[in-house]
Amino acid sequence: MFFGKNKDKIEMVELKNVFLFQIKPMHQHFLIHKPHGYLSQFIYAKKRHKKLLGELYNFPEGTMAIGRLDEDSEGLLLLTTDGMMSEIVRSQTIEKEYYAQVDGIITQEAVEQLKNGVEIGFKGIRYTTKNCEAKLLNKLPDSIGEGRRIREERHGPTSWVSITLTEGKFRQVRKMTAAVGFPTLRLVRIRVGNLHLQNLKAGEVLEVKSFF
Repeated sequence: MFFGKNKDKIEMVELKNVFLFQIKPMHQHFLIHKPHGYLSQFIYAKKRHKKLLGELYNFPEGTMAIGRLDEDSEGLLLLTTDGMMSEIVRSQTIEKEYYAQVDGIITQEAVEQLKNGVEIGFKGIRYTTKNCEAKLLNKLPDSIGEGRRIREERHGPTSWVSITLTEGKFRQVRKMTAAVGFPTLRLVRIRVGNLHLQNLKAGEVLEVKSFF
């Protein structure tokens, strides 16, 4: 795991036959396994205390989250000091894969409904989600399977489903599973494009050279 400090790139510039050296900061990029209960931000304007990303790691000044995971969700979150990189990633139609633990044993019929699009509420109107990939899950990565426990088995069975989206409406996965009769109890994002959560445990940070 790599935890780098700020790096600088030295550029040589010629000005009236005099060579000057400029220090040009190099941007840094991070992957983080956002734990449950944390906001995907560094500043919270309201008075009540909330857990923020800056409590997990000494990120360089200017670090921002690319996209968001809500407070109740977990998993892969991309961070960068490069505003242009953030815009590039956000503007592209990039796949995002989620593992959702749902209430009850989800049926294949419900999975097919998820694949073909379901009607959810969005900004006060009814919206039909785009076709997506969805499948039942029988085995989870250790970094997720050993995570927080939702409830005791005696309170009823649960099951897991993988949902891969190319859109990102507010709380979309939760609304989709509820629409087919299986409310989401726990939600973990495990992939953004070609970037995977891998073996990062909740709260761990990995610095990467690039997102591409």
